[in-house]
Amino acid sequence: MYDRKTWIVVIVCSILLAINITLQQKNARAIAEQKRLETPEQVTPTADPSRPAAAEEKPGSLVEVEPPLQLVEQFTTLETPETIFTFTSIAGGLKHAEIKNQIPGTEGPVRMNRHGTSPIGAIAEGPDRVEGVAYEFLESEAVPGKSVVMAGRLPSGLRVKKTWSLVEPDKPGSPYLLDFKIQFENPGDLTANLDNYSIFLGTAAPLDTIERPEQTGFVVRDDRDFSFTAATSFAGGWFSKEKSIITEPISRADFVGVVNQFFATVLRPAEPGESLLWSKVSEVALKPGAKPVKAVRAGLRLPAVVLSPGESRGFTYQVFTGPKQNRMLRKMGDDWAELMNYGFFSPFSRFMSWSLWWVHIAMAKVSDKWSWGLAVVVLTVLLRIVIWPLYNRSNRTMKRMAKLKPEMEKLKEKYPDDVQKQQQETMKLYRTYGVNPLGGCLPMFAQLPIFFGFYSMLLHAVEMRGQPFLWVTDLSLPDTIFTLPIFGGLPINPLPIVMALTSFAQMAMMPNTGGDKTQMMIIKFMPFLFLIICYNFAAALALYWTVSNIFSIGQTWLSNRLPEPELKAKVGGGGKTLVERLAERADAAQKMKQAKGRVVDPKDDEGPSKKRPPRTGG
Repeated sequence: MYDRKTWIVVIVCSILLAINITLQQKNARAIAEQKRLETPEQVTPTADPSRPAAAEEKPGSLVEVEPPLQLVEQFTTLETPETIFTFTSIAGGLKHAEIKNQIPGTEGPVRMNRHGTSPIGAIAEGPDRVEGVAYEFLESEAVPGKSVVMAGRLPSGLRVKKTWSLVEPDKPGSPYLLDFKIQFENPGDLTANLDNYSIFLGTAAPLDTIERPEQTGFVVRDDRDFSFTAATSFAGGWFSKEKSIITEPISRADFVGVVNQFFATVLRPAEPGESLLWSKVSEVALKPGAKPVKAVRAGLRLPAVVLSPGESRGFTYQVFTGPKQNRMLRKMGDDWAELMNYGFFSPFSRFMSWSLWWVHIAMAKVSDKWSWGLAVVVLTVLLRIVIWPLYNRSNRTMKRMAKLKPEMEKLKEKYPDDVQKQQQETMKLYRTYGVNPLGGCLPMFAQLPIFFGFYSMLLHAVEMRGQPFLWVTDLSLPDTIFTLPIFGGLPINPLPIVMALTSFAQMAMMPNTGGDKTQMMIIKFMPFLFLIICYNFAAALALYWTVSNIFSIGQTWLSNRLPEPELKAKVGGGGKTLVERLAERADAAQKMKQAKGRVVDPKDDEGPSKKRPPRTGG
């Protein structure tokens, strides 16, 4: 009969086999869909012979049809208080959107689709094959300063008319929004499948070489299910191969887009439906000699509509090109707020963002220049005050545990070779004196969601861009004061160093509870581990952690001057703790298993041997 370990191995292997089969089937479907897109069904009239051949595709390169040389690119603009939208006649779309009141990046002003060789809203035949045809601006149909109308003809013969319009000024997010209407007409003699085409969403790239590459990628909201795929996903991993293109089937496309750490370009259909998103990655250099960064581009397939000869069909979208500002996106709707991509600790991040905003309003009256840095400091102190009762209780618990250290040493001497017995007697000791060993961990667990929520909020806080504080010039970037010419350039960031030193000082002040030496060494090594991990993170995060450590040091100093907690044995020893009951059950189960597995000699059951009486005759 199989033992429990065998059954566990069999079950785990079965689960892994099922997962493998599922992934293979999903991968096969994705490959089939990708091949279908790359070789679209030719049911439209023959293409214009003057159309130049597509450039040879290279891994990660943008495959586009170059416009004829005789075409002259023309531009027109629409403007809001926050954005300048520039439209181009080549491929008929939004060439770029320049955000006015934002701190410039490495390449200058913040421009959405700066690295896109095709405009947002361009028509692509299959993945990444943008039609570089000429469009005509229809000024007679446009409203000056409020809309742009353009018309063109695709090489397949389809006529396309696009209308871009500003939205109402009083609508949330209006400075970064455009209404986009696209009309297809089939003047030919054959039917045309519109799902052979896709709308180009633009290209997103980091604004600075310091930005983390995993923050650039594409987003999909599929029937209330939000997902973000980073540019690093194209490189593959342990269980996946490098990808030149990612295609993602969508059952209900609420919105799709490309994003970087602080800004997003999003296309939102007026009528969500089944579709498919394709995306590719390329490398761009933000400045000469700099290390290339990943840029992501994407497109959304048009609905599965068949146009008969002479038939026309229109689609309506909304295009957002602006900052990922939580306060504004929340006003636009809960679905828009998902663009912040806060992750698992989203409720904490949203609360921190809301709190930070109001603290910043108050701090602006003290110092307008350092208002955001002061807001981080003040909010950190307020949070530490809120968890003070937990911290104080934890500190007193650790002091009581430290007083039990002599008794614990005696247990180690009494049971030097029986670790399980030591643990049982230690738990009994805790029960006798009413000490809860988990009480010392409460502040750590209480701070974890706060820390990760604060971290995620600061990671995407566009408000921190360009905000100075003390020697920090930009709270959204590391506080580098100079770079040493070693190891290819070693930046010197004071805040993470101070963070590590204050963390070590805080741990050195904690009471010695007599725990395992190896465990204590690991705990003391943690500040230096966090220094390595967080060295190039945003200065705002290092500022929060440093202020938190300094406040904790002050709390510990104050706690050490309060009357020492008394250590008294409870009458009757108190009831057994949950940990102790679980340990006893595990011990009993182990002993029962050993008893069942022991081989017993049948002779042992006969008991002590008896002397046989001598035989008698007869």
